[in-house]
Amino acid sequence: DKPSEPAWRADNAGWRLFFWTAHAPLILSSGDLVYRSLTLNCIARTARHLDRSAEKAPLGLPRLVAWAGIVAASLLIPGGNPRRLFGEAGLRKAIDTAFYPDGGCICRSPLVQLDGIMLMAMLRSVYESRRETPPDYLNEALTRTVPALLGLIHGDGGLGSWQGAAAADPLLVEAVVLASRVRTRPLRQARDWGYQRIAAGNSVLQVDAAPPPVARVADAGCASTGAIELSDGPHRLIVNCGGAALAGAFIPDDLAQGLRTTAAHSTLTLAERNSTAILPDGTLGKGVTEVELNRQEIEAGSRIELSHDGYARRLGYTHRRLLLMSADGREIRGEDMLLPSERRKKPAVTPYAVRFHLAPDVEPTLTADGQGVLLRIEMGALWQFRAGGGAVTIEESLWVDPDGRPHATQQIVVTGEAVPGGSSVGWLLKRVG
Repeated sequence: DKPSEPAWRADNAGWRLFFWTAHAPLILSSGDLVYRSLTLNCIARTARHLDRSAEKAPLGLPRLVAWAGIVAASLLIPGGNPRRLFGEAGLRKAIDTAFYPDGGCICRSPLVQLDGIMLMAMLRSVYESRRETPPDYLNEALTRTVPALLGLIHGDGGLGSWQGAAAADPLLVEAVVLASRVRTRPLRQARDWGYQRIAAGNSVLQVDAAPPPVARVADAGCASTGAIELSDGPHRLIVNCGGAALAGAFIPDDLAQGLRTTAAHSTLTLAERNSTAILPDGTLGKGVTEVELNRQEIEAGSRIELSHDGYARRLGYTHRRLLLMSADGREIRGEDMLLPSERRKKPAVTPYAVRFHLAPDVEPTLTADGQGVLLRIEMGALWQFRAGGGAVTIEESLWVDPDGRPHATQQIVVTGEAVPGGSSVGWLLKRVG
């Protein structure tokens, strides 16, 4: 067991300490004194390892888990007061650097957000089992992080597929939110975390309205600026492929890299390029640096306008996306515009594709005029998609489920050419039955 092995990585050691203590009644119930002393010795050794390595763990959840492990050990191992003072100071800093002021995690992954909330709820229960009062900043962090998570919950209770995450099991999401004991509404707009939510009638629309996370805080950051997801009650309709962070059993590494691309998300791609470059070593390169966002609640519904500069430097165009959801949630109008950027590069005629990845139980049928698609949701409603301008086709796609398994699905693709003076393609999603 050299400390360099993955088992001794600070976050793995921290989680292990947590689960050992959570299941202590089971794992320490043996009458075998040698086994018991070995187990307790192992817990103490792991805590000492964390004392040395927590601050070196990567920013975000890994460092938060490591410091939380130190605090848990200080509460559970006799004579833990000095460790507790040290641990609580580190924990406070780790919380401040793991989450934005609006409560979203810095790597922008809903699954990491879920894990962070679960970790803090578990730590609070360690305090309570010792009849100690948890520090205020721990409860305050839960109060901030839960609304951000709820902002990315669809009508089925699961999470949207963003920044490498897959959809997440609704039962797990429900259990973690329950354990947090935070009763609150979903956060509708999180400027730092980067997501916008519009909910009306049965419809929930989620929008990625921010640049990807910086490379050092995310292993599977995605070039998904401007992408959308849409659900109708318990049914998903428009999704992103998701699952780039779940490389392993069912998702080979090269597929995981592909799932990070702009084309794996429900948005516009220009010249088959990513809006933010994904470099050969897996880190994110140049691309989206700023997103302009304007949101209005009007009588007719909710309107979001966002634009990003991901293609400006390389191709000379700014992508602007306009989204309008009716007050009853039955109609979503969109317009994707490619406008000449003020930057030096003069734009040329460039092909674009606007993609709408469909959930696994959605059956698309192209209409006779070739400008629309009927979308039948198995056991659900009938929706219609129409595009004004551009050629509409149906292509193969895939969607990664909460277990990390890919499922074959389909996608609507609207293609056309951007011209130097500027171009736009309008589209409509309407619930018709």
